Amino acid sequence: MSTIRTLEHSTPSSIDYRVYDDPEIFALEQERIFRGPVWSFLGLSSEVPEENCYKSTFVGETPVVLVGGKDGALHAWVNRCVHKGAKVCRNARGRAEGGAFVCVYHQWAYDATGALRSVPYRRGMVGKGGMPASFDIKAHRMMPLRVDKVGDMIFATFSDEAPDLRSFLGPAMCRAIERIFVRPTKVIGRVAQRIEANWKLYAENSRDSYHGGLLHLFYTTFGLWRPAQDSKAEIDEVYGFHNSFQIRKPQQAEDAQKHKEETARPLDAMTLLDPTLLELRQDIGDDISLSIQSIFPSVVLQQIGQALAVRHMIVREPGAMDLVWTYFGFQDDEEEMTRHRLRAINMVGPAGYVSVEDGEAVEICTDGIKGPDGHSLILMDIEKAENPTVPMGLDENAVRGFWKGYLKLMRAGEGQ
Repeated sequence: MSTIRTLEHSTPSSIDYRVYDDPEIFALEQERIFRGPVWSFLGLSSEVPEENCYKSTFVGETPVVLVGGKDGALHAWVNRCVHKGAKVCRNARGRAEGGAFVCVYHQWAYDATGALRSVPYRRGMVGKGGMPASFDIKAHRMMPLRVDKVGDMIFATFSDEAPDLRSFLGPAMCRAIERIFVRPTKVIGRVAQRIEANWKLYAENSRDSYHGGLLHLFYTTFGLWRPAQDSKAEIDEVYGFHNSFQIRKPQQAEDAQKHKEETARPLDAMTLLDPTLLELRQDIGDDISLSIQSIFPSVVLQQIGQALAVRHMIVREPGAMDLVWTYFGFQDDEEEMTRHRLRAINMVGPAGYVSVEDGEAVEICTDGIKGPDGHSLILMDIEKAENPTVPMGLDENAVRGFWKGYLKLMRAGEGQ
């Protein structure tokens, strides 16, 4: 079946399984999503805190470098020398000495904006060799991206047709981001994991509130999240493919009996030797204890107790992605608060008490969809869906929102 027909056979509530692993669809995603009219996450302001500090990352499959410029300016360019296409920045992060980004292959050098500044032996030697007289160094640079940020989150796009960043995110998503970034941040840890699954399965997972109280035993056992708690799910107003979940700190009167009746797992199956990692210290200014925000196409901003993090999906191939976790706190955190955040990080990450199941969940989906033709079912709350959804956890509204926006982008130019 052709790529377009596979997409035609999918709706926001029923996705053809081939959409997850078709190499042609994966290639089309690079063009229409990652290099299309979409803003992709690059990093946090605290990752490029000074002039000429850089971070190497990816937008889709394309290697990209984020650089701090003069007077707080931000730059991003494709990590590809204009000479032979070699990667210029080979380290994950660092600072360019003297402001020069030098390709190791032939020593072509660039500035923080990606502009070409020097070419060895450009004029040859003793009248021999060198570049032609017509070569204009100012006409050559590494491909730039548009860059902007909300809060401390930095995004970039290849497209001149993409709206401004705040319009792309929408007011509700900007509010949710700015709720977290109330003060300047600092990075306190990083870790990455390979997940043998298509990136869209993980994008579904982060938007799927239905599984939260069922798959994650830690949530329900320790009262971080049960469907009866005060919670809200909100989808962006324009595209539908961004969303946020927010859950308030459980009250003493919160009753777990209904959850016990609906599930097969006991709530006393685990205990903690050090329950202080669950302590919520209200340094953001409200009593929200859990916030998960998924921003299309490939980043999740989260607060679980005192653990603050961004999860960045780096697509590798149709059946594999890397998930890069960046943990952060605030620059004015006292040492004890930083220790508390590091303690709370035990809940998240590749082996986190909460997060450990997600990677395996999407991998078993990857294994299962390799069988005969079929479609997923995304039907929870489809007949009574509201935005915002209160309470969350009994619906798949945000997952359908993801597919609504995804399919619109992927069908662009096909007369649909």
